[in-house]
Amino acid sequence: MAQKRLGIIMHGITGRMGYNQHLVRSILAIRDQGGIALANGDTLVVDPILVGRNLDRVKAVAEKHGVSRYSDDLDAALANKEDEIFFDAGATKIRAGLLEKALAAGKHIYCEKPTSDDLSVAIDIAKKARASGLKHGVVQDKLFLPGLMKLKMLRDSGFFGQILSVRGEFGYWVFEGDWQQAQRPSWNYRKNDGGGIIIDMLCHWRYVLDHTFAPVKSVSCLGATHIPSRVDEQGKTYKADADDAAYATFELEGGIIAQVNSSWAVRVRRDDLVTFQVDGTHGSAVAGLHKCWTQHRVNTPKPVWNPDQPQTMDFFDDWEEVPDNWPADNGFKVQWEQFLRHVAEDAPWEFGLEAGARGVQLAELGLKSWQERRWLDVPALEF
Repeated sequence: MAQKRLGIIMHGITGRMGYNQHLVRSILAIRDQGGIALANGDTLVVDPILVGRNLDRVKAVAEKHGVSRYSDDLDAALANKEDEIFFDAGATKIRAGLLEKALAAGKHIYCEKPTSDDLSVAIDIAKKARASGLKHGVVQDKLFLPGLMKLKMLRDSGFFGQILSVRGEFGYWVFEGDWQQAQRPSWNYRKNDGGGIIIDMLCHWRYVLDHTFAPVKSVSCLGATHIPSRVDEQGKTYKADADDAAYATFELEGGIIAQVNSSWAVRVRRDDLVTFQVDGTHGSAVAGLHKCWTQHRVNTPKPVWNPDQPQTMDFFDDWEEVPDNWPADNGFKVQWEQFLRHVAEDAPWEFGLEAGARGVQLAELGLKSWQERRWLDVPALEF
């Protein structure tokens, strides 16, 4: 059997997400496992070139991980016919322009979300990608988390009966950057740089809700900037004018009500950094990133409200954990492998840039709902 090389231009790999999830835990993990087995028995091997504006930083990453190719010249990288895919995990503000340039150079494209902070731009780049005939995809990583996969399995099996509601809690305390270094980049908290938790997280909740439960029909969202001042990477205090928390309610098809809180100003007292509770007529489930617990109606306790006495029931006792019946790999890596197979052998793929535009649409409606303090319908997009 033969080896098939696939060259990948990787932009934005010195940032937290691009470095950890996409370079180290996905592409380099695929390289180190010897590639990907294709349907015809061949092996697909990846050959990345790391590209960024700061050559010293890119070089340091490349040398640390044994990547032989790196550059600060994106145009030269795009001109190389031997590299077929362009990937971007850089700043949101410049993403659409980079994707358009890569399409013009004849590259298949794969990127982080959001694809833009402007819906019209996101729709336009999706239309251009479709018209090009090239392969294109956007990261939908949370669909490949074991916890969310278990919730979808429960839904597909009919475990919930009629789903009534979904409640999601996401977030953690991001340090302000003064007495402890912040875990997120400072641009996340500046509007002009494309920051804000609504544009970031509602793009996630769109595909999570659509694929795991039911399509989103309408949204009501309230945002907040709880921490108005932060300290950047150079130790300078700056005004944090982007939203750092979002409290959103969604109406899904079938009458399901979903409530999802997202916050970078909350301290965690739950099973994981994100948890979803699904309640249905026949059963309920709670899932984090990896684990999932269920409570069927026959196992549901019968508490009685009595504020005058301490609670004697342990409400965790009557939940059962869903077993890990399949091997759990990194969600980003799993989706990368699917996209690479899509490029190499036209394997099925459903997460094109149209999905990215739908995420931007919900984020934009969330911001508008906050501004106008009202519910907004989510219309179908035309591409």
